Amino acid sequence: MPLASTASSIDGGLYTWVTELAQRSPAVLDSAVRVWSDYGLAVFAAFMLAAWWRSRSTDAARTAMAMCAPLVVVATYLVNDLVKSAFHEQRPCRTLHAVTVEACPPLGDWSFPSNHAAIAAAAAMAIWLTDRRLGAVAVTAALLMAGSRVWIGVHYPHDVLIGLVIGALVAWPLTVAARHCAPAVVRLRDSRLRPLVATR
Repeated sequence: MPLASTASSIDGGLYTWVTELAQRSPAVLDSAVRVWSDYGLAVFAAFMLAAWWRSRSTDAARTAMAMCAPLVVVATYLVNDLVKSAFHEQRPCRTLHAVTVEACPPLGDWSFPSNHAAIAAAAAMAIWLTDRRLGAVAVTAALLMAGSRVWIGVHYPHDVLIGLVIGALVAWPLTVAARHCAPAVVRLRDSRLRPLVATR
């Protein structure tokens, strides 16, 4: 069975139901979801900055984890992109010829797994391991990011689900491993750069 047919048979019906619901929804809602889907990853950068800033009043290991979060996200993106290049799944808006909120990406811009979902999940996991309260907000935002990619029509539900899983599974061990950078944070706390890693 061709990959496109396999993908659409997994959850093509759910994808179609969501995109048809989006077409019947108020334009203001579609616009808000589109803006979030296209630019919402910047919010995760703000979350990571906030996690770092808040971590300065905690132990060195937690500060190290927060400071390494951007590197964790970059590593996750690279892993997810390797998976994407291996599968070459066509976008559902091309395979199913659906009318979508967002213009369908060009041929060769593969669908599985979702980079947006993976990046959001990686950031959320890194933040949650550093700061539970901020992490809870980030996890909610990651789920909304994943859902928005289906709503605007550029991903199947399984694309974003696997993207979330990859993001979380890659980010968790990398963030935990970042605790080993705590000695470097301790040294910084004894230097002129102390304000970057400590509150007092």
